[in-house]
Amino acid sequence: MTPLLLVVFIAGGVCAFAWIASLLSGDTSWVDRSWSIVPVIYVWVFAAYGHLVNARLDLMASLVTIWGVRLTFNFARRGGYTGLEDYRWPVLRASMSKWRFQLFNFFFIVLYQNFLLVLIVLPVLTAYQHRATPLRPLDVLLSAAFLACTLAETVADQQQWNFQQWKVAEAKAGRVPAIRFVQTGLFRYSRHPNYFYEQAQWWILFFVGAVAAGSVLEWTVLGALLLTLLFLGSTSFTERLTLERYPEYALYQKSTSAIIPWTTQAPRSIVQTAPSD
Repeated sequence: MTPLLLVVFIAGGVCAFAWIASLLSGDTSWVDRSWSIVPVIYVWVFAAYGHLVNARLDLMASLVTIWGVRLTFNFARRGGYTGLEDYRWPVLRASMSKWRFQLFNFFFIVLYQNFLLVLIVLPVLTAYQHRATPLRPLDVLLSAAFLACTLAETVADQQQWNFQQWKVAEAKAGRVPAIRFVQTGLFRYSRHPNYFYEQAQWWILFFVGAVAAGSVLEWTVLGALLLTLLFLGSTSFTERLTLERYPEYALYQKSTSAIIPWTTQAPRSIVQTAPSD
């Protein structure tokens, strides 16, 4: 059995579990709960087929593992593994008939997203197919860039966490928070810095695979490309919900880049003083 076929079999099992669990529980966040876990399993399948002695395969697997640990920790502390469903799914569920949402659940949430989780790790397949290519200085530079993105995403998540904890503390103290969404730190330069660094990591992984192949003309770019498109759609939907809840968010949208960090100046009327660092 080839490593790709084994990954496909594992992905099929993950799909079956997520779909059945969503039907039994009425909760459609099962793919969300496996999002940071199954890519780690997939990359180590390829590394194992390389007998754990191929420097590039082991390096790529280690990078994805670091990505997975960080994301799993952040998801867990937000209650992701305690039965808390992503707030966007109930909104979509309410906008569709029951049977249409179940089709959406099966084809998009379960099948498509799990298909995407396979695609984003396939630069490791490229590296596996060209495993005779020795590790090069460019691999090291790309790995450093990957880790820098991981660090930046960790900082962004912590700033968001600190702000949300501050809001909870204000509410418990009987005060209405004057500022209702984070705008400082990395959020000063991007409304979704964590989204930017998340996507950047998978583009970097693609380039590591391209170094092994000696060409960027690899079909495995499809994973990073489709992930970027998914994030663009998700960002648009998320921002629409945020704007409905916080009308002042429109000022933030006008002054701050959506995803790519950029030098901007937020309007003084909405600059927050709440802690985020």
